[in-house]
Amino acid sequence: MKIETVFIDDHILVVNKPANLPVLPDGWEPEAPYLVKLLQEKYPELMIVHRLDKVTSGVMVFALTAEAHRTLNMQFERHEAQKVYHAICNGVPRWNEHTAKHKLRINVGHSHRTVVDNGQGKPAETKFVVLKRYRNYGLLESTPATGRTHQIRVHAYALGHPLLGDILYSAPKTDVIDRPALHAQSLTFVHPISGESLTFTAPYPTDFSQALAKLEYLR
Repeated sequence: MKIETVFIDDHILVVNKPANLPVLPDGWEPEAPYLVKLLQEKYPELMIVHRLDKVTSGVMVFALTAEAHRTLNMQFERHEAQKVYHAICNGVPRWNEHTAKHKLRINVGHSHRTVVDNGQGKPAETKFVVLKRYRNYGLLESTPATGRTHQIRVHAYALGHPLLGDILYSAPKTDVIDRPALHAQSLTFVHPISGESLTFTAPYPTDFSQALAKLEYLR
């Protein structure tokens, strides 16, 4: 599987993760390929800093040295790194911007869903901005202030706009895309050695671009 390198130096590696490739071993398919294993074949010193869902495509950063790993870990733990996602949702939001603050509880039930639980859940916050409206769909920019599992997907569902293709969170079946339409569009952080603020972006994968083209045609 081809993995696009967005940036590399002696300390960090930034890639565009393909959709439907887990970052770490999948408990259901432990022998299947996963991103870290594929990258470590070329960069054996590579260390993980953050994760994306298996079904999510987009930009990720990895550390290539212990110092870079320590510094980047602190940035992500303190929510100093800014992650921006693009998503296609079911339904057309009436709002232009909205910040969801539903508390979330992860790993619930046999399907290991994340659920809204304002009593026992942990604080979570996602800002949504409508980038474009289609007939019965919307293109959203999503900026999470916290990093709960499936956070954007659950917050979109809680707002009445589950992501296109996200059957796990009650989206209707579709032939427009065969996964939840979520892409990690950009990532901003401070370089762990130089101290320079960096922003990296990843272009839409083919299935995401084709989905938008189909929705444009339906207009």
